Amino acid sequence: MAVAFGTDGIRGAANVELTAEVALSLGRAACGVLGTGTWLIGADTRASGPMLVAALAAGLASAGADVVDLGVLPTPGVAFHAQARGCPAAVVSASHNPWTDNGIKLLATGGRKLTDALEHAIAVNLTAPDRRPSSAVGRIARAADPVRPYVEHLVAALEGRRLDGMRVVLDCANGAASAVAPAAFRAAGADVVVVAAEPDGTNINAGCGSTHPAGLQDAVVVAGADAGLAFDGDADRVVAVAGDGALVDGDRILAICAADLHRRGRLRGDAVVLTVMSNLGLRQALGALDIATVETPVGDRYVLEAMEQGGLVLGGEQSGHIIFRDLATTGDGVLTGLVLLDAVARSGQPLGALAAAAMTRLPQVLRNVAAPADAAAAPAVAAAVAAAEAELGETGRVLLRPSGTEPLVRVMVEAPTEGQAAAVADRLSAAVRQAMGRSGGPVP
Repeated sequence: MAVAFGTDGIRGAANVELTAEVALSLGRAACGVLGTGTWLIGADTRASGPMLVAALAAGLASAGADVVDLGVLPTPGVAFHAQARGCPAAVVSASHNPWTDNGIKLLATGGRKLTDALEHAIAVNLTAPDRRPSSAVGRIARAADPVRPYVEHLVAALEGRRLDGMRVVLDCANGAASAVAPAAFRAAGADVVVVAAEPDGTNINAGCGSTHPAGLQDAVVVAGADAGLAFDGDADRVVAVAGDGALVDGDRILAICAADLHRRGRLRGDAVVLTVMSNLGLRQALGALDIATVETPVGDRYVLEAMEQGGLVLGGEQSGHIIFRDLATTGDGVLTGLVLLDAVARSGQPLGALAAAAMTRLPQVLRNVAAPADAAAAPAVAAAVAAAEAELGETGRVLLRPSGTEPLVRVMVEAPTEGQAAAVADRLSAAVRQAMGRSGGPVP
């Protein structure tokens, strides 16, 4: 059985690509690499979740593992419990994808994302002959109250400070944050307005959440709120909205939090880990504060690896995957929202003003070109990239990278103006298409 791990576990159409049989086999294979003992399982709110949780739990138990079902809980909530118990875990979730998809994220002992080597070993295990144990059968139980200790952990990040007097709109994406986020912000003293927190199995991420923040932007203005926060389906990422409805993405959140930690002497190493997709304006803003940056490929596990290698405490992605390594083992949207609004409260400024002052975002244009991965390395494409970089100099940036999940070459250009960024991106996209034509491939 072939299973392809992407940047965050396996993912596919539920009951079509990601079937109960796949989940069952993955449970057995994972035990062979990560061990038996006790495993934790959590899920988001998709209709296919209970089916896949049951199959995964059966696979783990058939390999001899005891399984504790945490029910609906954010990915970082599952990671929190795995760290507290010192055991491996799994999350059944397709993050920001539509409800028809699902996925399985595996966490190593202590709630850490898997390394490439561990994922490869599990994938190999899936193709090995079926060696079911004859008598090693684990038990499956349901956790009593996994939400309460996780919420207490989140609020403890404020170190006793409160969000009293702050009105916040929370968009829970009809996902795993629906119970946790309102409880955490109310416990922190905020006046909370909740939207998209009525999951029915099919409405997760549907026109709401971090990938569809327009509704939250309107809701913040209508409610006269100080801020809004939009989570994705499994609540490991967040984007914010200022009181005037302006969007505050992951780059701006990183800029605000990095500056705050730096001022308080808590930004260990005076460096932040970013991915190749982070805006050049963020790099410039951090540089002006004498904060160094470390760059990684896209994927929060690569961010975490770089943070651990450098002994750093802050890193993240433009999408809103932010990691506070002193507080969590993975990105946590609710935790990030609490830390962000705590910084806003202590600054005495509105979120919009703080975000505007934190960095100036360069216009960024993205193009997806249907092409094989090697098209990005064609000599003509390399020449076009060199010419674009010479044109932009230090005022912009060019990035071409093959998609990790689709036959696409992603073209990203940042420039002083939207028009220049679009023009350069169009030229590079054309170069990729022409290179495909010369190599005999189809020209989209």
